[in-house]
Amino acid sequence: MAYLPPWVSACCIALLGWQALRCWRGDIVSGRLLRLLVLLLAAAIAGGIRLQFGYFLGKDPGIALLAALLCLKLLEGSSSRDLRAAMLLALFLQLSLFFNDQTLPVAALALGGALCTLATLVALEDPAARPLSALRSSGLLMLQALPFLVVLFMLFPRLPGPLWGLPANAQSGVTGLSDFMAPGSISQLIESDEIALRAEFAGELPPPSQRYWRGPVLSEFDGRVWSVRETLASRSPPYAVRGSRYDYVSTVEPHNQRLLLALDFPGTTAQSGISHASDLRLLADRPVTRRTRMVLSAYPETPVGLNDPAFELANARQLPPQSSPRTRALMAQLSANAGDAQTIVDRALLFLRDQNLTYTLSPPLLGDEPVDEFLFDTGLGFCEHFSSAFAVMMRAAGIPARVVTGYQGGTINRFDGTMVIRQSDAHAWVEVWIEDRGWLRVDPTALAAPDRIERGLSNALPDSDTRPFMMRSGVVAQVMRDMRDRWEALANAWDINVIGFNQQRQRDLLSHLGLDGAELRTLLLTLVGTISLLLAALLAWALHRRPQGDALDRMWHRFCKRMARHGLARLPSEGPIDYAERIARESPPNAARVRAIARSYARLRYGAAAADTPARTRELAHRIREFSPQ
Repeated sequence: MAYLPPWVSACCIALLGWQALRCWRGDIVSGRLLRLLVLLLAAAIAGGIRLQFGYFLGKDPGIALLAALLCLKLLEGSSSRDLRAAMLLALFLQLSLFFNDQTLPVAALALGGALCTLATLVALEDPAARPLSALRSSGLLMLQALPFLVVLFMLFPRLPGPLWGLPANAQSGVTGLSDFMAPGSISQLIESDEIALRAEFAGELPPPSQRYWRGPVLSEFDGRVWSVRETLASRSPPYAVRGSRYDYVSTVEPHNQRLLLALDFPGTTAQSGISHASDLRLLADRPVTRRTRMVLSAYPETPVGLNDPAFELANARQLPPQSSPRTRALMAQLSANAGDAQTIVDRALLFLRDQNLTYTLSPPLLGDEPVDEFLFDTGLGFCEHFSSAFAVMMRAAGIPARVVTGYQGGTINRFDGTMVIRQSDAHAWVEVWIEDRGWLRVDPTALAAPDRIERGLSNALPDSDTRPFMMRSGVVAQVMRDMRDRWEALANAWDINVIGFNQQRQRDLLSHLGLDGAELRTLLLTLVGTISLLLAALLAWALHRRPQGDALDRMWHRFCKRMARHGLARLPSEGPIDYAERIARESPPNAARVRAIARSYARLRYGAAAADTPARTRELAHRIREFSPQ
C-alpha cells in the first residue's frame, strides 16, 4: 500500500472485505453474475491504472494491476486450483515489494508472507490440518529450502545492476546538504537522526579535530546565500599527499547527487567512476542513487591549493557591492598595518572571540544584511552564521575565502565498530587561502563552542537550548540510543553481506572456492550440480523419514484419503470407530458400509490374531477398493 496509488489500495481493501463477507455469510452474488461483475471490475481497474500512470507496460502499473487481480481472483475462484493460482500471485506480489525496498524489515515481512502462503497451500492439501500444524509444516518446508537459497544466492550469476531497473526508494534518501547555504539551513538538519554515511577504519581512528567530512564547497555569495561554483574534475587529486594516512571503507547513503562525502583529503583510489574536483570535492561519474561503498584513504595534513589559478583566487575574494558595510569597515581597521594575511586571520578570530557570540540552535531571523546583524546586533547563531560571517570578513580584507559544508565528528557504534555520521553532525567551516600555504581550514564555530569539535554538538549547546531526543542525557535516551545502535549494526550487516553482494564479491567468493575466472557455462554447471546434490540429499532424507507401515495401514490410509477428498477428513485424534460414527452422522447413505469397514479394520489392527486373518484382510481390501462414497 505504501507504493500503490491510494485508489488501487482502496479497491483492494474493498475486494478483500467482500471476500471476507463471503467466507462468513456465503455468496451474495454468485454464478454468471459474479463472473460478469469480476470481469467488469478488472476492466475498470485496468483502465484506471492506464490513466493513472500514462502507460501500461512497466514496473509500477504492473504491480498495481497484479495487486488488484489477486483480490479479484479470490472472488472469482471456486476451486482449490483457483486458490493455488491465487497463492502463486501472492508470492509474485511479495517479490515485487523488493523492487521498491530491500531493507531488513521488508525481508522479514516477505518471509512472514511466504510462511503464510505456504501454510495456505498446506491447508489446501489437508483440510483437517489445524492452523498451527499448517504453519509448522510450512516452516519445515522453508527450512528444507534454506540450503537451496544459500546456493542460489552465492552461485547464481550476478548482474551489474538491479533487475527490472532501479528500486524506487533509491532516490528518496537525501544527505540533507544542498548546493547552497543560507542562515538557518544547516541548523534545521540537527533534528534529523538519519545516517549520512558510515566509515570502517582499518587501523587507528583520526582524532576528533580531523574528522571533517567534506561536502559542497560554496564559493559564490550574493550577500545572503552561499552557493556552489562548478569546477573542473580529474581522476587524480590536485595535490601531492603527505602526512598521516587513514584507510577506511566508506558507505554513503543514496542522495541522488554526484557528491561523495569523504574525509579531508582523499588520496588516489583504484575504484572506477570517481574523480577529484579542483575545489577538493570527491565526485562520482553519475548521481549516487543507491548505497555506495568505497575503499578510500585520507591525508588530513596534506597542503592543498598551492597552485590554484589566479582567476579562482580572484573569485574567492568577491563580495556583492555595498553589502555588509559594517563588516567591511571593521576589516579595514583590522587589516591596517597588518604584515601578512595570517595576521589578519588572527585578528579576525580574536575579534570574534571578544564579541562573546553565542552558539545556539534557535538563532533569530536576520534581515537584508545577515552578516552585519549577526556580528553587531544579535550575536546568536549556528555554524552557518559563524562560517558565513568569517568568510565575508576575510573577503572584505582581500583574502580568498570560501565556505565548506559537510559533517564534523561521528560516533562509534560499539556493536559493530563502525563510525556513524548522521545528519545531526552537519557542519559548516571556512577555508582561507594564504600564499605558500594554500587553503587552510578555519572553524570559527570553535571560538564560541570549543566542545563542538572535541565532544560533539550536544556538549556545545547552552543549557537553555532544547536538544533532539537522541542527544539528551538520561536513562531512557541512553536505552533508546543502544537499541538504535544495535538495529543499525544489524541493518548494516544486511546491507553489506546481502544487498551489497555484487559481481566483484561473487568473483572473490568463487576465487576462494577454486573457481577463479570461471566462465558463465562453468558457473551454471556448478550451480546445477550443487542443486542436484541437494535434491538427492533431500529425497534420501524424505524416504528415510517416510513411515512405511504394513499392508493393513496402507489400505486404511487410502480409505481415509478418499473420504477427505469428499470433505470428511479424519482428525488426528480420531480412532476408526469414532471416525465411522462421525461419517455416519454427516453422510447417512454411507453409514452401513463405513461402519463395516471401520469395525473390520479395528478388529484386524487391535484384536487378537485368528486363523482367518489373511482372508479377513483380503475381504477388507476388497470392500475399500469397491467402496464409492455417495
